[in-house]
Formats: sequence, structure tokens, C-alpha cells
Amino acid sequence: MTMRVGFLLKRGKPEARELAASLATLLVNRGATVAVLPEDADAIPGATVVTASDLGPAIDVLAVLGGDGTFLYGASLVADHGVPLFGVNLGSLGFITPYARSEAAAAVEDMAAGRLPVEERIRLAVTIRSVLGHPIDVPTRSAVNDAVLTQRSIARLLDLEARLDGAEIATYKADGLIVSTPTGSTAYTLAAGGPVLTPDVQAMVMTPICPHTLTHRPLVFRPDARLEIRNASDGPVTLTIDGQWGHTLASGASIEVRRAQQPLRIYRSPRGFFGILREKLSWGERQS
Repeated sequence: MTMRVGFLLKRGKPEARELAASLATLLVNRGATVAVLPEDADAIPGATVVTASDLGPAIDVLAVLGGDGTFLYGASLVADHGVPLFGVNLGSLGFITPYARSEAAAAVEDMAAGRLPVEERIRLAVTIRSVLGHPIDVPTRSAVNDAVLTQRSIARLLDLEARLDGAEIATYKADGLIVSTPTGSTAYTLAAGGPVLTPDVQAMVMTPICPHTLTHRPLVFRPDARLEIRNASDGPVTLTIDGQWGHTLASGASIEVRRAQQPLRIYRSPRGFFGILREKLSWGERQS
């Protein structure tokens, strides 16, 4: 069966275009077909051009050449279709784009030969509900890393009521709340004092941002639970999904967070999770 590989390139990175051309040649020589988005049509001559909305059904693998932001955008395009992502890091950090440019060609050879393992990670499904509790005319959004509620226009505390499976947790007086997957536990929630979860843990984390009450601490809960967070503040708050998409949540409106039906599928890092932590965050190193 012919492997269909899509390419997603980081904007403004000439090296992404150069690498895409060389990897595409390697794949075509192995009998694969290659697809790109319209804006990258000239990067890989002869590649099939598909729109962003048609990309998921058109490919078997998405190769992301860029940083974590590009990877998250790619996941939003194809993860609902079960398409695994292969990430080559051309950015500064690269937590979920595990392969270096120097490793890309050999890794693509292994991928095409079926030698690279694929792992699955849970995602969030976030639904916005009106003041009356009804879904509004905004599609449910999926998140690889996190859903964040904050207020950015005025520096004042928010009131955010949280319930788990209908049971009251607390009303958080804080600068905001982060709901994170294990993948996102090394992102914003880590900076806010949340725990690090290994990617295979079946759990979610809710972390308050600068809570006014010292007893409000991060909460880990099972992923099949239903988390509701209502904006009990006087004014609107901002909902941000994976740092890629935002929506204003009116006073009295709420979000419902569940586990997404389709997990994120990614090609596993050769370094392993703790290898990435040691490399990217100096995990376990003694501070002098």
C-alpha cells in the first residue's frame, strides 16, 4: 500500500522548505506520494496540493517541519482523522517535535519502513455553553496541550466556578485556570506550578494561575470525567486553546471539558520522555 505523506512547513523558515524537498525526494523514491498545502506548493515540485480542511483524509502521515506551534497547528488539522504526526524541530524548544534536522532523513527511512513506533496521547474536547447552559454556535475545539481561561485586558482577579461530574470543586479567585493534558503538563501549567505527568498517564490537570487562596492547588483527575468551568466574574474572560485559537466567554457562560474521542498519534521520540526533559529543561541536573 502506498504511503501518503503530507508536509506542513513553518512559515518564514527557508530551512523547512529545503528539508521538505530532500525528505520528499527520499519518500517518493520509496514509492510514497507527497501532499502540501497551497502556500507550500512551490517547495516540493510535483506534490499534490490540498487545502487545510481536506488534508486529514488525504494523507496517512503528517510530517511537521518547524516548532511546537507548527506541530499544534498540524494536530488541529489531522488528529481527528487518526493521522500520526512526525515532528522535526526547527524551532527553539521542540517538546513535541522530537527529531533534530540531522536525524530527519534516517528517521523518515525508518518511518517509511514501519520501524518507528507510534504512541497515543489524550486530547481535550472543549465545548462552550451559553449563560443558560446550551451549546453556542461554535464547534467543539480539540486541544493537545491545554485550554486556558484568563483575562488580559484588566489586571484583576477572576471568579471561576469549577465542577467535576456535577460536584462542586471550588470557586477559584485567580488570574485564570489552565486545564491540561499530560502532553501539556510541561507547557503553561508547569510554569504555573502544575505537576509533570508522563505522556502515558490517563489523566488531566487543572491548575490555577496565581490563586488568591493559598489552598487552591493543581488538581489531577481522570480523563473520562466531565469538567465544567463557569465564568462567575462580572466581565468576560478569554478562552485560549493550545495558544492557537481564542474566544471571549461572557459572564455566566461556561466551558465543558472532556477527553476527545480521537487521541493524538505521534511518532515516538528516540530520546524518550525523560531524555527530552533532560535536554530541554535540564531535568535532574544539580544547580550550582
